[in-house]
Amino acid sequence: MHSTVANVLRDRNRNLHVVASEPSESAVLSGQPKGSHKIEGIGIGFVPPAWQPADVNEIQAATTEEAIQMCRRLAREEGIFGGTSTGLNVIAALRVAARLGPDATVATILIDSGLRYMSTEVY
Repeated sequence: MHSTVANVLRDRNRNLHVVASEPSESAVLSGQPKGSHKIEGIGIGFVPPAWQPADVNEIQAATTEEAIQMCRRLAREEGIFGGTSTGLNVIAALRVAARLGPDATVATILIDSGLRYMSTEVY
């Protein structure tokens, strides 16, 4: 058995619900075909060798455009200057939070900075 972050966290909280996120345009973890997208660092078009599907309770997918819009929203409303993979993860976290309600605790990972996106349509 691999020692994944999910496993370590589950040792502390058996009720942990783990959600993976991926681009809708290349949702291979969800069994869809690979495709082109602009969410860097994620959605590589194949299932990574370290992928442990048993560690994940669900997979959330969002489009590149949704991730871009979330990047802009995070910068404008929260002062968080993130890239598209950060936008994708926040979308997934907000969907889960909406479903679980106001008493739930939801955490996500803000993966990257928006610096590399300054010369793109993101910013």
